[in-house]
Amino acid sequence: MKSLLSLLLMLVLTNFSLSAFASEVSVIDKADNGFMLICTALVFFMTIPGIALFYGGLLRSKNVLSLITQVMMIFSVVVILWITFGYSLAFTAGNKVWGGWSLTFLSNVSLESVSGSINQYVHIAFQGSFAVITIALIVGALGERVRFSALVIFTVIWFTFSYIPIAHMVWGEGGWLIDDGALDFAGGTVVHINAAVAALVGAYLLGKRRDYEYTALKPHNLPMVFIGTAALYIGWFGFNAGSAGSANAIAALAFLNTVIATAGAVLSWTLSEWLVRGKPSMLGSCSGCIAGLVAITPAAGTVGIMGALFIGITGGIIGLWGVVILKRWLKADDVCDVFGIHGTCGIAGCLLTGVFTASFLGGVGYNDGMTLSKQVLIQLMSVVITVIWSGVVAYLSFKIADKLVGLRVSEEEEHDGLDLTSHGERAYQQ
Repeated sequence: MKSLLSLLLMLVLTNFSLSAFASEVSVIDKADNGFMLICTALVFFMTIPGIALFYGGLLRSKNVLSLITQVMMIFSVVVILWITFGYSLAFTAGNKVWGGWSLTFLSNVSLESVSGSINQYVHIAFQGSFAVITIALIVGALGERVRFSALVIFTVIWFTFSYIPIAHMVWGEGGWLIDDGALDFAGGTVVHINAAVAALVGAYLLGKRRDYEYTALKPHNLPMVFIGTAALYIGWFGFNAGSAGSANAIAALAFLNTVIATAGAVLSWTLSEWLVRGKPSMLGSCSGCIAGLVAITPAAGTVGIMGALFIGITGGIIGLWGVVILKRWLKADDVCDVFGIHGTCGIAGCLLTGVFTASFLGGVGYNDGMTLSKQVLIQLMSVVITVIWSGVVAYLSFKIADKLVGLRVSEEEEHDGLDLTSHGERAYQQ
């Protein structure tokens, strides 16, 4: 009898233990879920209104509404594509380059579905916000001359064949680069390098604006640029801290690193500009802010405080070089300096991630068997793969759009401004 009671008691306790364990791993952590909801909203805030205002202020007044409309359209198109097939192909198991089709139309996702300690719906929205802003970044190089319908066609093709596979390679289960040990905490390769290369290709294929060579094409509204910068800066905390996936110590580290790197970049850009040009500009400080944010993005959750400061200072200097010198060498009319800032600082940040993640330099340390030199080499490989992949897909995407509807507006439309000729509106009444 005692043996029977002992057996029954053991079975009850075992069942209780297993049930408790199952509940523990499947129940959503409300704190993490709430944290990630806020972070997701902040990243969407980076695109609307952040990117729209930042880029819009950099253009001439006759084209500001066209840019804002382009950003709004990209947001809408990418969100629909993301829930249709993008999330599934990026974040489910498949091969080294693509995920699978199991979550197409989110058919197998329910209220009970979890991703880590958060509801899977939140994870879908958070990663979707990254997809949205990546393509929105590209339009800054195409401003004042790209045909609206061509941009929509490009968005669909490039999103499908560049953003999705690179996101899977870097962040997805079984992805090529993540399996090789590449570090990209919040999107140095996936977002910034990916977008910057496509932007540069687009700038080359579109050609320079008709009055680029003989007219000073100055920003029409610098206060708008500042407001856009502020929106991007605040939203970036969702971008970087949210990439920890929960309200944990890594999120706190990423948050503080974002503050420190940005401050370092603003100072290094502004002081360098002051030294070279004789005056510190507001536009320079805003550009330095973005440069620091871009540079720290791939490293935010893995480097230490001093590493973040070094990356930020370096980002400010490299960004200024990219906008002033590299742009002149490349001879491309990159209107909002997408490659000059996001490309150069994204590459620098990605490589420096490999350096300052080292524990002896204050970082969280490498994975087992990894050394500093090997990590930097893997980081370099991830940069090269992203540049080539994005560049080829962008070239083909723009060419297809050009063949179908024409990539560039007519000279008359460009002269009159895209606000009026493409959308029938004016930003400012005359």
